[in-house]
Order: sequence, then C-alpha cells, then structure tokens
Amino acid sequence: MNADGAIAAPSQGGAVQTAGDVVGSVKQQLAQLVKASLLTTVPDEPNIEPAVAYCTAKFGDYQCNNAMSLWSKIKGKSTEFKNPNSVGQAIKRNLPPSEMIESTSVAGAGFVNIILSSKWIAKNIHKMLLHGIGIWAPVFPVARAVVDFSSPNIAKEMHVGHLRSTIIGDTLARMLEFSNVEVLRRNHVGDWGTQFGMLIEYLFEEFPNWEDIGEQAIGDLQVFYKDSKKKFDDNPAFKERAQQAVVRLQGGDHEYRKAWTKICEVSRKEFDQVYQRLGVHLEEKGESFYNPYIPGVLEELSKKGLIEESEGARVIFIEGQTIPFIVVKRDGGFNYASTDLTALWYRLNEEKAEWIIYITDVGQSQHFEMLFSAAKRAGWLPASGNSYPKTNHVGLGLVLGLDGKRFRTRATEVVRLVDLLDEAKTRSKTELIERLKTNGKIAEWNDEELEKTAEAVGYGAVKYADLKNNRQTNYTFSFDQMLNDKGNTAVYLLYAHARICSIIRKSGRDIEESKKKGTIELNHPDERVLGLHLIRFAEIVEEACTNLLPNILCEYLYDLSEVFTRFYTNCQVVGSAEETSRLLLCEATAVVMRKCFYLLGIVPVYKI
Repeated sequence: MNADGAIAAPSQGGAVQTAGDVVGSVKQQLAQLVKASLLTTVPDEPNIEPAVAYCTAKFGDYQCNNAMSLWSKIKGKSTEFKNPNSVGQAIKRNLPPSEMIESTSVAGAGFVNIILSSKWIAKNIHKMLLHGIGIWAPVFPVARAVVDFSSPNIAKEMHVGHLRSTIIGDTLARMLEFSNVEVLRRNHVGDWGTQFGMLIEYLFEEFPNWEDIGEQAIGDLQVFYKDSKKKFDDNPAFKERAQQAVVRLQGGDHEYRKAWTKICEVSRKEFDQVYQRLGVHLEEKGESFYNPYIPGVLEELSKKGLIEESEGARVIFIEGQTIPFIVVKRDGGFNYASTDLTALWYRLNEEKAEWIIYITDVGQSQHFEMLFSAAKRAGWLPASGNSYPKTNHVGLGLVLGLDGKRFRTRATEVVRLVDLLDEAKTRSKTELIERLKTNGKIAEWNDEELEKTAEAVGYGAVKYADLKNNRQTNYTFSFDQMLNDKGNTAVYLLYAHARICSIIRKSGRDIEESKKKGTIELNHPDERVLGLHLIRFAEIVEEACTNLLPNILCEYLYDLSEVFTRFYTNCQVVGSAEETSRLLLCEATAVVMRKCFYLLGIVPVYKI
C-alpha cells in the first residue's frame, strides 16, 4: 500500500503457494485488473499505481479512484479525454474481463464503481472452506521481517507496561507469519549495563556461598533489586565496588560472568511465566549479544565520517534534532544508541531482514527517529521510507488505571503482570460458573473444561481490551469492562463463535461432507452482505499489517459478528430449503473468526 492508500500490484516475494494458490486479497486482485486497464488507457504513464478502495456507498462494492489524479497529469497532453469522467469511462471500458466483476459504472468525477459477482464471492468462500484459510493470506513484498517486542530488563519484574508491547508485538508477528513472511521474533532484553555491577557485588557480599544455595540467594528478584539499589545509593564504598564489578564483568572475569548468567537465568524463569500464560513465543537476543559487534560498527560509521567528538563524547549529529545521538559516552562506555545501531546493522547484514519493526512506548519515538536517520546517513537504509529494507517504530500509549493515572497497585509500585493475568482468569472462572449455574448447564462441564475456558476467556479478555484500541492512544485497564459479555469485548466474541459452532452441531449435519457436496448461494441480501464481509478478510489483515494497527482486525472481527447476527436473524438456517448453503456460511464465519482469534493470540471456545 502506498502513501495515498492505493494498492500496488502484488509482488510474490516470500509468498508460499498452498493448495488452491495464494492470490492475494480481493483488493489486490482488483488492483491487478485496474493496473492492466491503466496501461491500456494511458500507455504513456506506466507508473500510475491503481487506487482501489472498499466502497461503503450503495453504488458498488469497490471503487477505482484514479481518474481525478490521472486527469491532472494528462490534461492538455491528450485530445481523447475531456474531463475526469471521460478518464473514468475509459478505465471502466478497458478493464479486462473477469469472473470477479458483475458490473461497473462511472459516477461523478470518474469514480469507477465495481460490483462483485455474487457467484464469484460464493465460489471464493467455498474454495476457502475446501482448501483452508491460508489461500486468503495477503501477499507482501518482503520475505523476512524482524519484530522486536516485549524486551523487559533482566532482574526487574515484568509489569503492565510490558503488556502492550508483548501482546501487540505477538499479533503483528502472527499477521506477518500468516502472510507467509518469515518473522524473527526478537526479545531484546536489557541484560547488560551498569546495574549488573550493583547486583553481582550485592550477591557476592550478602551471599558468599551463592553457588551452593543457588536461586534461593536471589529469591524474589524485585526485593533483591531494591535491596541492592538501596545499598548502592546509601553506601559510597559499595557503590565504588559495584562500579569496579561492571569493569570486571565487561572484561570477561569468569566469576562475574557466572553470577551474571545466574541472575539472567532467574529473571528468564519469571518472564517465561508471563509468556506461557499469554501463549507468546520469542527468541532472546539481548543487549549482550551485540556487544562484540559494537566496535566494528562504530569504526565503519567513523570511516564514513558520521561520528564526531562533542564535549568528550562521540556522537552523530542528526539534521532537525536539537541534541546529538551519543554513541560513546564520555567515560568511553557504550550505551543504548551504540547497542541499537549495532543491532540494526546485524539485522540488516547478518539476518538479512527487509522490514524491522520495534514495539516500545511512544516515549522512545525520538530515540528511534534518530536511530533510523543515522542508519539512512550510513547508507544502510534507503532515503525513502516506502522502499525496502525499511524500519518502523510502533509507539504505544500508556495503560491507565480507573483514576486516569498510570496503572499501579499501590502508590508507587506497578502491577506484576503474572498477578494481573491470574486475576483475569479467576474472575473469568467465577463468572463462567455463575452463568452455567443460572442456565442449568453446570453438570455438563468437567473441571478441565472450566479451567481451559476460564483461561481462554480471561487471558483473551486482557489481550482484546488492549488490541481493540489504537495502539498510539492511552487505554484504561478495567476488569469489569473487559470481562463484560456485551459489546465489543473478547467475551462477547468468543461466545458468538461458540453459538455458531452450536448451530452447526445442532443441525446434525456432517459439515465436512457438506463442504464436499454442497454449494453456497447468496440470494438473500443478508447472505450477500455476510459473504462480502468474509472475503474482505485478507485485505483487512493486509491493512492492519501495513499500518501496524491490530485494532483494524478487531474492528473487522466485531463487525463480522454483527453482520452474522443480522444474517442469522433474517435467514432461517436449520430446516430451510437453503440449509446446506447457509450452514456453509455459518462454517465460513466460524473459520474466519477462529483465524482472527489466532492472529490476536486468543484461544477460541466452542461451547458456552
């Protein structure tokens, strides 16, 4: 997608063909037809990108919006066209014949309205049911991407501030993976730096026999960190020893490296408790991994004349920035900038990534702006942000409490993420049991089903409450809102999916057999509206990925549940003459909902 929202003809870079062939989204397929028409209409303007948009008006399903901008380019050059409308008429006339299109018309200043063939929509949905939703994967012009997310600091508790990065990063990675892009999921943990001198020295002094007692020496990492920090702040002699410990650690001293490894190990176990609950997989490549590469990278930048001396430090001056990008501190030590520059170099040169996405809070925007500018000055990245390889910083707003302030439990302490997730599951289980007792179904559920459903709904509710918001805005964390079974919540959507599964089960029909022998008809207006919404799935994933906005997928999912409700209300399914076709539409809706849940990292439920 280019800057004005138009879709370029899809490249096959990195796409994996599956049964039934991945052909890209409906919008991409229409863009190819429009591209062919544009080449015939204005052969002297071969670089015009097709501008195809979904149409919300009653005149069509999609619209080609090229005529006006094209008219401004060719006005005076050609006698064939008198105005934008005549350009639109020519685009319409030159569209190659396609089974996709039922009819076309031109409105106003050359807007070409396209109505899709209902038969083609039905055939496309049926094909997806037979070959799997993988054939609806969008096509991206990249083969490999790095998604850098979560990235907590070793020896510090993961808190709700890491929740957004972990959840949003996982969803962006899942959407790219679904689009047949190889994703390197990177956990850039803070496992290096001056705080380790303090922690190691504290460990040695307080627990001389730390190797014998193992993890018990460190115990609760939060408490361990606070105690060592207090000693560091209150005791000048300890502070000096801690600073010496950093030098020994960075110099490769065996004992100090061993203690560092143990602290990292204890920390990782705590992080893993969170990742397991969230069902998130990451590969750790922390700050320490890039250390050996820093001198070489800085030397390369020095040779290119990018690094200058300034007030005892070594810096890169960035045009438009009031402060320089410090890459070597006055004391000769490296910092975030030197590590991040080196990580970016490594990802481009060693890992051959074409798209590198960083997910952190919006407060780090300036740092990443400067990082990317420095990389462009070095010639690592193209000057244009739309060319590959490219980088993006996905800035996140804050998680707020009900008081409108940063979410905390007590006056100064942030909430432990593990506790937060466990509470969501506990509340979800309590509400589920209450609901089952009320409707008399509690006897039909065993303990394992209750546990798994409570987990799926509880964790899903926390994720969806975050993902449905625009990531750049702050959002208020409220268990009551996220666990509500009405409105745009995970609970409502998971239950809507379970109801569709129940409709199919209660029909008594073998849905696999119906897929093979039945057909789909879209004769009722609500059948067609549902069918059209279903086949938009690929372009929604594409749009959410391109703009790095998971809330676009959430909106689509919620709208799908609403469109399905209207269809089910107005179109009798079981016992109707159209039962097979309508059951297949139910199944297609459930399949698309499940893929949406998967991309959002939410586990579906099948009964309520």
